[in-house]
Amino acid sequence: MLWEAEAWVPPKRIQFSQLLIPTSDSTRAEFIIQKISTLPVMRSVKRAEPGQQNTLLVGGPGTAKTSTIIMYTNKFDNTKMLLKRINFSSATTPRNYQDSIEAEVEKKQVKTYTPPENKKMTVFLDDVSMPFINNWGDQETLEIARQLIEQKGIYFLNKDDIGNLKIIENLLYLAAMNHPGGGRNDIPPRFKRHFFNINMTSPSQRSVENIYGAILEHLLNPKKYSANVINMRPFIIDATIAIWDTTRKRLLPTPTKFHYNFNIRDLAGVFGGICRVI
Repeated sequence: MLWEAEAWVPPKRIQFSQLLIPTSDSTRAEFIIQKISTLPVMRSVKRAEPGQQNTLLVGGPGTAKTSTIIMYTNKFDNTKMLLKRINFSSATTPRNYQDSIEAEVEKKQVKTYTPPENKKMTVFLDDVSMPFINNWGDQETLEIARQLIEQKGIYFLNKDDIGNLKIIENLLYLAAMNHPGGGRNDIPPRFKRHFFNINMTSPSQRSVENIYGAILEHLLNPKKYSANVINMRPFIIDATIAIWDTTRKRLLPTPTKFHYNFNIRDLAGVFGGICRVI
């Protein structure tokens, strides 16, 4: 099957850092996420085995993990599906996570809570591998996140109901994380098993050309610039990509120059500067 990116409709006002341009890779990932989210809630009623409706995107910096999920969630019907985004960091604690979830749900029954108006809610856990690892190798914040997925609930912390399980229904989960290694954490297998894992690769040169070509095509329009300037667009794109590609292949990281790690974000920074000049 050949995957083609959706047509990009430029916004009225270009803000480079907030642009989301679909590619064949992001379109493919969105399709898989959609299919996973519609799988049966119960894989086997007889074995009481829950289904798999959650997706985890794994990839290096600049592989559009977050952008892909944002493009997917932007298509939600707000009358049926809500979105809660939680950005994890080394300072995120279990209490932070619980407070974030509890702030988005309301009481349905005595101990059962759901998103407002009994809608469903997708919880997007960004940088899910970031929480602090304790002396026993556990990430406490991920343990409470796992508990909520497995048991469909978390425990009351208020004085009157402490120790009772608060059931929270109608939640789906999306997550994103960097490849483990090189100083970056992995996540426990007992948490990872609740997600369908997708590896996000760096965009191909053709995808990069399409992304920045679409932006420059919109900015270099005939109303503002002459034909000579507009005709420079393909040369600007090819030259910028060629310099970036040569740099990342020749200037490799070493023990003394470990910061020599040139990814797609560095290329985006160059095009961002070009767009500000235009």
